[in-house]
Amino acid sequence: MFNTMTLVKIVGGLCGTLALFVIAYLASDSIYAMKATSHDGEVVQAYVVATGDEEAVEEDVVEVSFEDLLASADPAKGEKVFAKCKACHKVDGSNSTGPHLDGVFGREVGTVGDFSYSEAMASHGGVWDAEALNVYLASPKDAIPGNKMSFAGLKKDEDRANIVAYLQSISG
Repeated sequence: MFNTMTLVKIVGGLCGTLALFVIAYLASDSIYAMKATSHDGEVVQAYVVATGDEEAVEEDVVEVSFEDLLASADPAKGEKVFAKCKACHKVDGSNSTGPHLDGVFGREVGTVGDFSYSEAMASHGGVWDAEALNVYLASPKDAIPGNKMSFAGLKKDEDRANIVAYLQSISG
């Protein structure tokens, strides 16, 4: 049956559990607390609020041409960037999901004999020079609409310059 001793044990267990939760809360709050550490305890905003008092500051953005980037490009860095391409392309002369890129610099577009190109790529024409590779690597789908390459492109100009320098270095 239910006696006083059983009731004391139950209440004691609940109080002990509650005390344990309070201690855990206080300990975690002291470890992970996000207290303001500057401005004399004032909470600092995480975003800028425009008040209209600031003067507009124009920054001069210097556009560097791709030719200048290519002149200072590093083929070793391009080889590292090429790691993204290795999933589909090889440089040893054998095809994979994509055509091999051995000797691609200066080669006509869509002319690797034993590779099945899309109609868009096969009929595109032109030569893979620095400018053509730059445009294509920036956005393959925009450069040659309808091609099979699913790569989104390299957004950084420096990465494209380095990879073009790498492809030029392995093309001889």
